[in-house]
Amino acid sequence: QVQLVESGGGLVQAGGSLRLSCAASGRTFSSYGMGWFRQAPGKEREFVAAISWSDRSTDYADFVKGRFTISRDNAKNTVYLQMNSLKAEDTAVYYCAAATTAWPIKRRGDDYDYWGQGTQVTVSS
Repeated sequence: QVQLVESGGGLVQAGGSLRLSCAASGRTFSSYGMGWFRQAPGKEREFVAAISWSDRSTDYADFVKGRFTISRDNAKNTVYLQMNSLKAEDTAVYYCAAATTAWPIKRRGDDYDYWGQGTQVTVSS
């Protein structure tokens, strides 16, 4: 069983930055593929970014390329999402997720096995 706890959300002005963290329990964190998803009010959950277990491969949704960076620190059992140049349309609840089948990198939420409770990100325009 893996528990994921997100933190770092909050209110920020457009153009600002936030860094989300997702702390994972469990000794096998380094073998999991990790992803970030988001869900805005009235919208479906969507893929944001993912990273392989080795930190050597990443994938991003087109709408965050060049603005968001996913990274992980396996020694700390933590995955991060650095969000720069935030826009009002980035407002959503952000979730981290873990996939026990770590490769290939996954974009579908159904391919992830564990989910955090989410952290709210609100970007004011």
